[in-house]
Amino acid sequence: MTAGNRTGRPHAHLTAFLSGIGYHESAWRLADPAHLTGAARFGVLERAAQAAERGRLDAVFFADSPGLAIFRARYFPQVGFDPLEIIAALSRCTTRIGLIATASTTYSSPYDLARRFSTVDHLSGGRAGWNIVTTRYAGAAGNFGLAAHPAHDDRYARAEEFVDVVCRLWDSWDAAAVIADQQEGVWANTDLIRPVDFHGRFFDVSGALTLPRSPQGRPAFAQAGSSGPGVELAGKNADLVFTAQPDIPSGRRFRDSIRAAARRHGRDPGSVLVLPGVAFVLGGTEAEARAARADLEDRVDPEFRWRNLAHIAGLDAALIDPDRPLSAEAIAAAQRTSRTDDIAARTEQTGKTFRQLAAELTGLPGGLEFTGTPEQFAGLIERWVTDGAGDGFTLQPTTLPGSLEAFVDHVVPILQRRGLHRREYETATLRGHLGAGRGPRAAAGRSA
Repeated sequence: MTAGNRTGRPHAHLTAFLSGIGYHESAWRLADPAHLTGAARFGVLERAAQAAERGRLDAVFFADSPGLAIFRARYFPQVGFDPLEIIAALSRCTTRIGLIATASTTYSSPYDLARRFSTVDHLSGGRAGWNIVTTRYAGAAGNFGLAAHPAHDDRYARAEEFVDVVCRLWDSWDAAAVIADQQEGVWANTDLIRPVDFHGRFFDVSGALTLPRSPQGRPAFAQAGSSGPGVELAGKNADLVFTAQPDIPSGRRFRDSIRAAARRHGRDPGSVLVLPGVAFVLGGTEAEARAARADLEDRVDPEFRWRNLAHIAGLDAALIDPDRPLSAEAIAAAQRTSRTDDIAARTEQTGKTFRQLAAELTGLPGGLEFTGTPEQFAGLIERWVTDGAGDGFTLQPTTLPGSLEAFVDHVVPILQRRGLHRREYETATLRGHLGAGRGPRAAAGRSA
């Protein structure tokens, strides 16, 4: 549930999306050249995570794809670190910030993933979170020995069972199982360690996890799907939801849909936090911010923009003439997602060519972008939270670590003065920062 504070105003939950050296594809062209190679790449993420912690944000989180869209490497750095390894490393150089890694239920196995996340939760003292994705990128299939990428509904059915199995594995050790009685020579009460013995449609898993229950019991769950099945998965399992929403009415409708899904699954609707993404450029004045935005945009290759929009919308670039509106043929052949539907709707409403749409959509299709001063950005956050369009935001800093440090130094103090953001961490775990309890438990019983 969205936490309150001593002013009685809603608390703005904030996470930071850390990607390479910035969310904007031109960020690398403005970066210190020393940050582009070797261990310095991790140093940028380390500095950004420490800035987020200094700003008392709930968490930092990392996206992932189990496959490389090679065309992107022509235009900006493609350095796909394993996000679970990254948050494990960050757990040793931070103390309070939550650490969320993306992992695919389509291209992972429940036992392996449960053990890895539990390991990070132990290492971090209870700050791990899992962003549950089903993987949209069809090119990943061949990397895992599959002839074809599973269909959308099959991916979500597998995801639901996957999450169930992982929860059962985390629950395979009772909280009181470890006794550590040196005098009697008994380390654990084995009656409190229970093999999951799970047999379902997609998975058969027999044993218990290889390590005791972690500090949170289970890591926090994030989810980013906006389709019908994605909303249902979030309503059943998620503690926080990342989404792309362009305005307050859209944000309010999406938040209402998530809450309705939570209610259908017997959960408190306020227990699922909705954090729309916002890419941002800050300046001391509006003119300064616009100039900084223009500096980034002037370095974008227009060929990349339309090809990338096709990629993230699940469209086949070979079926697109960028100087004509998106065709019915390209839409029909797409790996349909909510982003595909957004692009199709924009084409129908505006009649614009695909290149024109790509030039306008500098962030996620349908998402929010901000360019302005810290006071203006604080005002935007306040309006969205007080109007019920979100429980806060997932910040998408255009450059790293600079944009995030500017937010922490100049926007966070304004939010604190307005009673919208914590001045100190009051809890030690990610679930504590989110105001979440133990969360949905695995279903009773030993088999599906």
